[in-house]
Amino acid sequence: MRLDPKLKERARAMRANPTPAEQKLWLALRANRFENRQFTRQTIISPYIVDFASKAARLVIEIDGDTHSAEDRYDARRTEFLESLGYHVIRFGNPDVMENLEGVLSVIGEAMRNPLSQPSPLGGEGF
Repeated sequence: MRLDPKLKERARAMRANPTPAEQKLWLALRANRFENRQFTRQTIISPYIVDFASKAARLVIEIDGDTHSAEDRYDARRTEFLESLGYHVIRFGNPDVMENLEGVLSVIGEAMRNPLSQPSPLGGEGF
């Protein structure tokens, strides 16, 4: 399947300019550091770009900033589409990652071990 060149360029630009929360989580996930699983960032699952994905674990992780509060319907459609492809989608807010990285990693680990269960709330906008 050939990827849209504009989508590829946008993903590349997003990888070059991550948000502080994305950068912090990426440092914990990259290079099989987290539970020996490979994650990619700003990954194209056409027609979308997801923040982080583990294709082997069928897991998508989204880090939502303040602008996402107005995009609930878009996010719901996007999540529905990704779930139709067999992905489990979990979302965290920027404050969740910046202030409680260990809690975020705990929820990610639980989602990878039990892909059909929903992550338990820890607090913050994304939990």
